[in-house]
Amino acid sequence: MWIAYALLSAVFAALTAILAKAGLTNVNSNLAVAIRTIVVLVMAWLIVFVSGKQHEISGIGQRNMVFLILSGVATGLSWLCYYKALQMGDASKVIPIDKLSLVFGMALAFIVLKEAVTLKTIIGGVLITIGTFVLIF
Repeated sequence: MWIAYALLSAVFAALTAILAKAGLTNVNSNLAVAIRTIVVLVMAWLIVFVSGKQHEISGIGQRNMVFLILSGVATGLSWLCYYKALQMGDASKVIPIDKLSLVFGMALAFIVLKEAVTLKTIIGGVLITIGTFVLIF
């Protein structure tokens, strides 16, 4: 089931980039991120309340909360940079560079989360990196 969600995530991420690029014409990229963030915020809380999970907030530990907040900061910074890049560059070049986050994420999973490094993940990371450079140059 996780594969279906991952594929849907990829489809929605692709739509996000294309719709954002189309919406950035004559709009400040930071303002665009703020508008997007409001929509995401409302949608996320709506899903929490519809699913009845709002009572679980009090059960989140301090350590978890710190990491979730830091993740939110990283997301915000990522979105601000991404929208600025989309505003300034071609989506067909910005999107592949943004997807280098896959390689960075794998490296951080090995270093920070102590996940196993395999030949398959190394080859995959190298191929993604090569593919990115082929697309942008």
